[in-house]
Amino acid sequence: MDLTPLIPAGRQIVESYGSGRFRVSGRVFEGSILVLADRTAAWPAADIASMTLEDLAPVAEAARAGTIDLLLVGCGARMFPLPPGLRQDFRKLGVVIEPMDTGAACRTYNVLAAEGRRVAAALIAIS
Repeated sequence: MDLTPLIPAGRQIVESYGSGRFRVSGRVFEGSILVLADRTAAWPAADIASMTLEDLAPVAEAARAGTIDLLLVGCGARMFPLPPGLRQDFRKLGVVIEPMDTGAACRTYNVLAAEGRRVAAALIAIS
């Protein structure tokens, strides 16, 4: 699927997803990723149910720096509930965390980034 809205210069954009990979701002990433406004990194995500703040350390760091206030979590092919403690940890950092399926998270990230919102995405790869 091609996802290409107009994004402010210097911001990351999720151009495509599927087949276990993502294309973000012209770079291909195999497996799951973290997308922040200024960079994208591989993310060794194992399981949404046991995810902790430490698993999302780069996002927590960005929150402490005041560069994000919304984290979209792409849970894979289907949405799964997040651990309650994770939601509370991010709330303490002033960040709202929203789980959804990975496709919806990619599309939502692009729309919000195009609007200049302070958003990040943690995306589980799907086949």
